[in-house]
Amino acid sequence: MRLLITGGAGFVGARLARTLLASGTLAGRAIESLVLADQAPAPADLMADPRVASRVEPLLASCEALRDEPFDGVFHLASAVSGECETDFELGLRSNLDSTRSLLDALRHRVQRGAAPARLVFSSSVAVFGPDPALPLPAVVADDTLPAPQTSYGTHKLICEHLLADYTRKGYIDGRAARLMTVTVRPGRPNAAASSFFSGIIREPLAGEQAICPVSADVSHPVSSPQRTVEGLIRVYEASREAFQGRSALNLPALNVTVQQMLDALEAVAGPQVRSRVRFERDERIAGIVANWPRGASAARAARLGLAPETRFEDIIRQYIADCAGTPAALKGMKP
Repeated sequence: MRLLITGGAGFVGARLARTLLASGTLAGRAIESLVLADQAPAPADLMADPRVASRVEPLLASCEALRDEPFDGVFHLASAVSGECETDFELGLRSNLDSTRSLLDALRHRVQRGAAPARLVFSSSVAVFGPDPALPLPAVVADDTLPAPQTSYGTHKLICEHLLADYTRKGYIDGRAARLMTVTVRPGRPNAAASSFFSGIIREPLAGEQAICPVSADVSHPVSSPQRTVEGLIRVYEASREAFQGRSALNLPALNVTVQQMLDALEAVAGPQVRSRVRFERDERIAGIVANWPRGASAARAARLGLAPETRFEDIIRQYIADCAGTPAALKGMKP
């Protein structure tokens, strides 16, 4: 089996690659090669695996060459994030819509030349949901909640969901869209995503640094750990067409949690001194974006695939601490 991961050098993409390589198989087939396409180089540990190749360039620039490559499966994770799409409209269109359309067309042209359709998992987002005067946002969004995105990022994801469904209907791909919840705790430095603080208010205090929370403590949001997110992407790929139930996107499982509950969990795991490093300083731009996001989500279709969310945010924090065990700098603010 030959696989492609777009956004393969990113946090979720690299973790997905490590999980697949450690397993050695996907959907019962041996993984012979794995191409990681990204604008940044893939991590050194992945490049040390002889099954891995890296493509370092914008996805839009590489799609023409993909027409001649026999990929059996694709995980399409590459995307400009929410904050970037709001501040740079052209970047969002180019990175999210143009690149996805070019990737789908590359796979379509292969089928039109007689190749079998590739299976493709697209990482959509809970950001496809939002409030609208004609369509009030429910307290918990479900698989069948009608999307009404209120950001460019969410709009791009919804458009790509429909493109994926139509290319699947035409037989050009075997496409499945999975709506990711906000993934936390992400390592490294903050990025341009409006949701970045959901990781920052945990990551920075654990590293001995101050963190700013730009929204109020009662803000609620659906989140997921990196591990559960990767498990969800793989399970969606491996599901039969019948088990996936149609062509519309499904929600991956979520732990619905408030900012206050996240900070209470941080204190329970790491102590009051670590918790005290978080202060509230409202950012109207970020707060305005987050106010249009769901406060909670359910995932009935994912549950039928055997997927489940974490039950406690403390467990997500402990997973991050375990992941960082080999990088003490990430946890230098914790007492041994």
